[in-house]
Amino acid sequence: MSFRITGTGSAVPDCVKTNDELSRIIDTSDEWIITRTGIQERHICTHETLTDIAVAAAEAALLNAGAKASELDLIICSLVRGDYITPSLACMVQQRIGAHCPAFDVNAACTGFIYALDVADGFFARDKVKKVLIVSAEAMSKLSDWEDRSTCVLFGDGAGAAVLEPGEGLLSIRLSASGDTEILQIPHVDGNCPFDETQEKRKPYLRMHGQDVYKFAVSAMCGDILAALEDAGLSKNDIDHVLPHQANLRIIEAAQKRLRIPRYKVLTNIERYGNMSSASIPVLLDEANRGGRLKAGDILVMSAFGGGLTTGACVLRWGKEPAPH
Repeated sequence: MSFRITGTGSAVPDCVKTNDELSRIIDTSDEWIITRTGIQERHICTHETLTDIAVAAAEAALLNAGAKASELDLIICSLVRGDYITPSLACMVQQRIGAHCPAFDVNAACTGFIYALDVADGFFARDKVKKVLIVSAEAMSKLSDWEDRSTCVLFGDGAGAAVLEPGEGLLSIRLSASGDTEILQIPHVDGNCPFDETQEKRKPYLRMHGQDVYKFAVSAMCGDILAALEDAGLSKNDIDHVLPHQANLRIIEAAQKRLRIPRYKVLTNIERYGNMSSASIPVLLDEANRGGRLKAGDILVMSAFGGGLTTGACVLRWGKEPAPH
């Protein structure tokens, strides 16, 4: 027994910043950003905490599933950094929604949602749970260097959530990791220990080699999707929708063309949100669900890549009827 997704939810901060608005504070332009990334605007946390938007997404997913927080057996959150080092974001969500189950975080950067699905699958396989909440929430605006025009324009903040219950929706899942601190990294905040003799202190902002990420991402997406389809006993022709990590429209379209999957099957919303790290796929899934794009029996393929370097892909059979508008 595996799981099926019975509800989805998402939430984003109120503040929206367009490319033109960013061009007033950094050396960039709307044309430069759109041409290289496909991004037009992104949501930025101002008065909201990461916990605030994670809770909003969680509550929306529970409502969509017709479930109560008291019924949850497990909460898993994926994120890069929460409002606290400890307690975990999952524990904060548990407290705010009124759940009484185990709760913990996973950090696989942008691949976090797919990693969390695989972790949840293990609990279902052992018959340890009947109802699981996954929340992927990210505030990348707090981790970006706002003096680096090549990276700060890429990211946005948001949260996506899914409720899982027993079923046969998961057909296959593939995860990988290849340890690398050069291509993409965010140094941690250092303390003030007077005995610390480690390397020179670095600012805790994201650093990325864009071209290396591009090459890695396109190759990883193509390889992971083909492998996950093979594991599921399916072919590219069986796919109804591909939900890729929304890192860069050029990466998505390059992989789509290499795989020879029709463009209309590949869902995107990067133009409105930018890269929300592990929240990208569940937010995209929630929009497709609530927009009536998904019907029971549809084959969905999800694919992500991120810092670590991590990758993941899964094949799901959608089991939920279209949500009412």
